[in-house]
Amino acid sequence: MQEIQQLRKSIDEVDEQILLLLSKRVEICRSIGAVKRKHGLPVKDLPRENDVYTGVRKKAEELGLDAAWVERIYQQIVNMCRAIQE
Repeated sequence: MQEIQQLRKSIDEVDEQILLLLSKRVEICRSIGAVKRKHGLPVKDLPRENDVYTGVRKKAEELGLDAAWVERIYQQIVNMCRAIQE
């Protein structure tokens, strides 16, 4: 059982890193939203979103992850960041 506890501790540490990076992404998106408002640009940028999804699918495959699942996760991240920009 100690082995499981140690592995779970490792997961908790990885989760903290993921959340810290997500927080950083959100802060960048807030800045992007401010620039878009300043220049009268729309929040939704489908070509950019598609580029993000293409990139994460490719990287997911390189890392041996299920690209479809990773894309679904990123769709939620992009939706959250778009809402923050509005």
